[in-house]
Amino acid sequence: MVALIDDCDKDTMASHKVLISLTQIERTIFLVRGQRVMLDSDLAELYGVTTGRLNKAVKRNRDRFPGDFMFILTPGEMKSLISQIAISKSGRGGRRKPTHAFTEQGVAMLSSVLRSRRAVRVNIEIMRVFVRLRQLLLTHADLARKLDALEMRYDSQFKVVFDAIRQLMTPPEPKKRKIGFAQDE
Repeated sequence: MVALIDDCDKDTMASHKVLISLTQIERTIFLVRGQRVMLDSDLAELYGVTTGRLNKAVKRNRDRFPGDFMFILTPGEMKSLISQIAISKSGRGGRRKPTHAFTEQGVAMLSSVLRSRRAVRVNIEIMRVFVRLRQLLLTHADLARKLDALEMRYDSQFKVVFDAIRQLMTPPEPKKRKIGFAQDE
């Protein structure tokens, strides 16, 4: 699914279309400290501003971002994300300042801080993705509950069937690629 966003530049009043795919937004949502969050650099890219500008806007409005809306990643959390999503290490052209992680409520607050038309529209799409993720989790949990109830009702003859269904419900582990050049034999 693709979201079409009008972006209107106030200085030139030139209007153009910017495409933001909902899957692109989904890929920028991570699980940190048991919460779904988005990183400041990913949000800045979606909003069409620099990470520095986004963080300055947050700093000027610090009272709007309590700890449950935004937090700074620890070095351990950052190291984990570096290995997961290939963020460059600091000191090697990477970030020199700590990374901010915004929860769903923090992302909602960002539109009031940035105040651009694009920020509001991008924010609407991000909220839709968060809602969709919540619905998927509820559906998955509901399906697991129904499967447990069915398994309790039927005897061990169907254990193989229930195990197969559970195996299909769990996502496959990502395949690790070997580092280096591959030779054709």
